[in-house]
Amino acid sequence: MKYTSTVISVADINVSRRFYQDLFGLELYQDYGINIFFTCGLSLQQEFDWLVSIPKEKVMRRSHNMELAFETQDLDSFLEKLKEYPDIEYLGEVIEHSWGQRVVRFYDPDGHIIEVGENMKMVVERFLSTGMTMEEVSVRMDVSIEDLNKLLND
Repeated sequence: MKYTSTVISVADINVSRRFYQDLFGLELYQDYGINIFFTCGLSLQQEFDWLVSIPKEKVMRRSHNMELAFETQDLDSFLEKLKEYPDIEYLGEVIEHSWGQRVVRFYDPDGHIIEVGENMKMVVERFLSTGMTMEEVSVRMDVSIEDLNKLLND
């Protein structure tokens, strides 16, 4: 078996397509009109109720039970780009998690939660650049040294 994609419900395929292509630089893979696939595996579906055969009123907006997670090499530059979208509704300020990764969360045009965080490899490299040992980084991030090495070698 092969995992193929995550499909999210959108009200207007064109608005959502522009949002994901312009803000995140996602590349279109397939376009079926009211359903599109990006090369990353994300799919947008207008008329989701029709697709999954449920009443339109059962398609929830802002269910708050999932998020789409993105990582970036330069969170500060992304935050500047995000300012170009004045209608973005944030779920609070930029935070730094206990493991050291800075993230921001906000809603897409259809109320799906999006998280954009620093690339985890960069978090490890940042800690190492301050003079921390791999053992100290392992403790700080609560991650095994083996997993830290996987991050660094990817």
